[in-house]
Amino acid sequence: MGAALRRIQLGSALSAFGLGFTVPYLYVYVAQVRDLGAGTAGVVLAVFAMAALAVLPFTGRAIDRRGPLPVLVVAAVAAAVGACALGFSDGVTSAVLSAVVLGAGTAVMQPALATMLVWCSSAATRTRAFAMQFFLQNLGLGLGGLVGGQLVDVDRPSSFTLLFLIEAGMFLVLGVVAATVRMPRAPSLTGAVPADGTAPKAGLRVLLSHKAMVQLCVLGFVIFFACYGQFESGLAAYGTEAAGIDPSTLGIALAANTAVIVVAQFVVLRLVERRSRSRVIAWVGLIWAFAWIVAGYAGLGHGSQTMATAAMISTYALFGLGEAMLSPTVAPLVADLAPEAMVGQYNSAFALVKQLALAVGPAVGGPMGASLHGPYIVTFVLFSLGITVLALKLGRQLTPAQDRPLLAAVPSRVVAVSLPESEPVIPPIAVRRDTAVH
Repeated sequence: MGAALRRIQLGSALSAFGLGFTVPYLYVYVAQVRDLGAGTAGVVLAVFAMAALAVLPFTGRAIDRRGPLPVLVVAAVAAAVGACALGFSDGVTSAVLSAVVLGAGTAVMQPALATMLVWCSSAATRTRAFAMQFFLQNLGLGLGGLVGGQLVDVDRPSSFTLLFLIEAGMFLVLGVVAATVRMPRAPSLTGAVPADGTAPKAGLRVLLSHKAMVQLCVLGFVIFFACYGQFESGLAAYGTEAAGIDPSTLGIALAANTAVIVVAQFVVLRLVERRSRSRVIAWVGLIWAFAWIVAGYAGLGHGSQTMATAAMISTYALFGLGEAMLSPTVAPLVADLAPEAMVGQYNSAFALVKQLALAVGPAVGGPMGASLHGPYIVTFVLFSLGITVLALKLGRQLTPAQDRPLLAAVPSRVVAVSLPESEPVIPPIAVRRDTAVH
C-alpha cells in the first residue's frame, strides 16, 4: 500500500477501535446507568439507524462534488461531538439528540472512507484494500470492546463517560489522519467529460437505470438482512429462547465470529481474489444456509445443552467465514460498477441499502426468533439460498473485468469499467504513472 492508503487504513482502524468502546454497552448505559429506562434506550438505538437513513441520500452527491476528504473530516468532527455529548447526557432529550449527531456522523464516514479507498487504489489492488479495511475494523472493534469492558462499572457513570470521550478522541484522530492524506487526482476529474464537452449525466436516474448496480443493491439488502441484521436480535433471541443457551454464551459466539474473520481473512483472500466475484458471493449464500441449518439443530434438534451451545457458536463462526469472503468482493464491486463521476453516490446508495437492511432485519427477525422458532430458521435458510441465486444472476450482468479484476488484460487506474446501459461508454484516458499508488 502507498502512504495515502496506509494512513486511511490506520484512521479507519482507530475509529473502529473507538466504536468498540461504546457499541456493546450503549443499551446498558442509557437504560441502567443513566436510569432512562428500556424504552429510551430503544429509541436511542433506533435513532442511529434513522439518522443514517436521513443523511445518506445527500452524502454521495457531496462526496462527488467536494471530494471524500472534506466530507470525511466534517463527519468525523460531528461524530466526535455526538459521542462527547452522549457521554454527558443524563436526560432523554439530550441523549436522543446526541445519538442523532453521532449516528449521522458515523453513517457519513462509511461511504467517504470507501471512496477514499477507491481513489487511492487501482482495480488490481482494490480487492486487497477493502479486505484489509474489513480486517482492521473488526480487529479494532474487538479490541475496543475488550478494553472497554475492563473500564466500565455500572455503579460509576463517569466510567462510561470516559468510554465516550475515548470514542470521540478516536474520531478526531481519524479526522486529523485523513487531513494529512495527499489524495491522488480523482478519476472523475480526468475522464468524466464526454468528447463533445457536455457535462456527464449523474444522479439517481442514472443509478436506477444501471441493471447491475440495482441487482447488487438487492443482493446487498438480502445479505445484510439475513446476517448482520440478525446477530444481536433474531439470532440472539433464538439462541436464548429455542436453544436455551446462557446469554453470556452470546459473547463467546460473537468472539468466535470475530476470531474467524481475523484468522481467515487473508487465507480466504488468497483463495478468492482470482476467482469470479459473483461465484464467491454465491458460495457465501450456501455457507450461510448451512449455518442456519446448524442453528436449527441447536434449537430444534433436541440434543444435549453442550451440543446446542457448540452448534450456536459454530453458527456465528460460519457467518464469520462468509463475511471474510464478502469483504474482498462486494465493496470493490460497487466501486468498479460506478461511473467515474458517481463513485460517492454509488457508495452512499449501497450504504443506504445496508442501513435499511439493518433497520428492517431486527424488526422482522427479533419477534420470529423469540417465538416462531421453526419458521424463523426456514425463512433465513431460504434467504441465504436467495443470496446464491441473486449472485449468479448478477454475474451475468458483469463484464469479465468486473467479475475477475485481476484477470483483466489491461489494468486501469480509472474507477469505472462500465457505465449504465443508457450511457455511452467513454474510452478511459491514460493517467500518468506518477499518480498511481503502489
